[in-house]
Amino acid sequence: MSEIPLVLLNLQDDGFHLLVEVIVFNQHFKAVLDTGASKTVFDKTTMEKHIDPDLLKPSDQLSTGLGTNTMASYILTIPDLQMGSLHLKDYEVAVLDLSTINIAYEVLELEPVIGVIGGDLLYKYQAIIDYKNNTLTLNLS
Repeated sequence: MSEIPLVLLNLQDDGFHLLVEVIVFNQHFKAVLDTGASKTVFDKTTMEKHIDPDLLKPSDQLSTGLGTNTMASYILTIPDLQMGSLHLKDYEVAVLDLSTINIAYEVLELEPVIGVIGGDLLYKYQAIIDYKNNTLTLNLS
C-alpha cells in the first residue's frame, strides 16, 4: 500500500479539487485527482516543453467531458511516472490541451497543473480517497 498526501483546493466556494504530486521528467508537478476522468491526461503545452513534439501520436479517441468532443487528442508514453511509491515505467497517457484548466487556476492565483490522474490508474491500484485525512491510498500488490 502507498499512502500519498493530497491537497484539498477550495475553488472560491464553487467546489473542490484534490491535487496530488507526481514526478515526471524528474520534476515535481501537481495533478488533479479526477474520479470522473476515464484516463490519465497530461497537458499538451507542458509535454511539449519536455519532449520532442513528434513523440505525440494522434489519437482517434473522442475527448469528452472538457466542454467539447472535437479537441485534438494524442497519446504519449511517459518514460517514468511516479506518484508516492507507485513508480511506472513507459506508462501511456492521453495528451490534450488543458489550457482552460490552467487559465482558470491562473485567475485564482494558483500554480498550473500537469494534468489529471484518471480512472485508469485509480481503478488499477484500487484507490481509496480519504477526504478527512487528505490522503490517497493505492494498493501496489
